[in-house]
Amino acid sequence: MTAEGWRKTVVERVVPGLLAVLFCFSVAGPIGQFAGAPAALAQEKAVGLREAIELALDNNHEIRASQDALSSQKEDVGIALSNLFPKINFEERYMRTTNPTLAFMAKLNQERFTAQDFVLSSLNNPSPTNDFQTSFSFQQPVFARAATVGLDMAKTQYTAAKEGHIRRRQEIAQKVARTYLLVLTAKRYVTVAEKALEDAREHLNAALKRYDNGLGLYSDSLRASTAVTESEQILVSAQKNLSIAKRALGLLLGRDDAVEITDETFDVPVRSIEYYTNSSLARKDIKSLELRYENAKNSVKMAESSYFPDVGIGGNYQLNDHSIPFGSEGTSWTLLAFLRWDLFDGTRREHERAKAIFQVAETEEHLKGLKQAVSFGVYEAYLSVDEARKNAELSRSALKTAEEGTRLVTVRYGRSLSPIVDLLDSQVSLDRARADVVARGNEYLLSIINLCYESGTILRDLKIE
Repeated sequence: MTAEGWRKTVVERVVPGLLAVLFCFSVAGPIGQFAGAPAALAQEKAVGLREAIELALDNNHEIRASQDALSSQKEDVGIALSNLFPKINFEERYMRTTNPTLAFMAKLNQERFTAQDFVLSSLNNPSPTNDFQTSFSFQQPVFARAATVGLDMAKTQYTAAKEGHIRRRQEIAQKVARTYLLVLTAKRYVTVAEKALEDAREHLNAALKRYDNGLGLYSDSLRASTAVTESEQILVSAQKNLSIAKRALGLLLGRDDAVEITDETFDVPVRSIEYYTNSSLARKDIKSLELRYENAKNSVKMAESSYFPDVGIGGNYQLNDHSIPFGSEGTSWTLLAFLRWDLFDGTRREHERAKAIFQVAETEEHLKGLKQAVSFGVYEAYLSVDEARKNAELSRSALKTAEEGTRLVTVRYGRSLSPIVDLLDSQVSLDRARADVVARGNEYLLSIINLCYESGTILRDLKIE
């Protein structure tokens, strides 16, 4: 393959590969378009990995939305608890009527009933009567099975939401760590591209000198010049990818601008697979689903609560007046106790209970499936770490051979023992080996992050909490 062909391979594989990495990883929303003004770049604040994660956990919009949702869920506990508290009501009512029964009762309540009101004509055809009724009433449940079960369900649901919120924090930490590594990798790609451009210019200078001295062909100078142009194109793309990666990191940190990093990596020891497998059993999404499974069982109790009666007490204090609101011509009070029992509701309770039982079975299957999926995810992630480590070692070994090969070809070209095509071909192999070292190193670090995330230990392993 010609040197131009190798250069084309690098342009078509290395640069688009970085672009694919940048866009395939999930970040919080679209990356957007980079506004690469020099003034904006000068204002970038460099952050380390742990600092970036801590900033995201405080400012990321997904985390904030999750926290608000959790706070909203907590209010459901208070709503459920309120069903066990007494209900106190105040009411002011006005009535004007010629209805015999209502007019009779209004006068009695106002304590202005007289003997003349027993006259049959007054009883049958009363004059229009006004009644301002002021009442204070209360009702206190004594036994309410549905309210008690509802309170337990609200508390369990809130606890499940808290576990889910913690898992959301872990997810954001993983996204930040992955994007941070993308920025770091993009910076190293820029370094690789700059080194490739430097080497290409050296080859061009060598070709020009040989031509000027009558030892080389003009076509060699053209080939070397083309290689320089292609290296410049790769460098431009690498710089653009770096700018996009920084902006993507800024989005995760809840910012609208790019974020510079301190080139800090992390040192997380890879433990035995038993450590990660055992840790994954306590993953927060598993805990959350286990709590939702318990709540599914509570839903059966909720359906069965309809078979129980509701028992409570209540009372009322009433003022009546025929002329002014809140008047008190007549006063009265009432105390009562009640038992309310739905004896038949058209078999609705039976169907609700059967539905709840099926929902329990459904949730149980989801829980079993999640545990199996988590176990498989940990197993796959652990093997991926070992694979990435070996590939990183192989890429470093390949770089050494590529460097030595390029050195030898450069010497041969300087002695007119090799054509410039061989020199450019070896340089392309060297550039590709350099880029592969960067890519494989990034894959290794990403595989460790993914393993920590799959096992639910990412915040602990990164010493965030």
